Amino acid sequence: MPRTLLLLLLALAVVLEAGLTGGAFFAPAFTLQKFGATYGPSTAFLTYIVAWLLLGITLVAGLALAWVWRRRRGYAGLCYVLGLWWLGVGVGIYATFGRPDNLLLDSLKGLLLVVLTAWCQARRAVVQR
Repeated sequence: MPRTLLLLLLALAVVLEAGLTGGAFFAPAFTLQKFGATYGPSTAFLTYIVAWLLLGITLVAGLALAWVWRRRRGYAGLCYVLGLWWLGVGVGIYATFGRPDNLLLDSLKGLLLVVLTAWCQARRAVVQR
């Protein structure tokens, strides 16, 4: 059961991150508007950089999904890094900008990822002996 929940969480994370990545690359004005910023010459470069960062996170989440699916031994470290990344992003955005939606979405996703990974390790549900 913990492996199934971990797979579902990672699949959901990949879909969410891929959507944000696509929005940042192909609809930057719309994406920035959803975050309360305006698209212009001063934000175009930053939006491009953030899009590449989001693409990297999407690929790492996809790799974690594949490793959990294939029961690869190194999955836990990758899941912990992703979970702590999302925890930090959510708490950081909330602390700096006061946006509880990011705290809920990113930090909850990160916390669940860390807890489910620890649960899988405790039960040895992912890695076969």
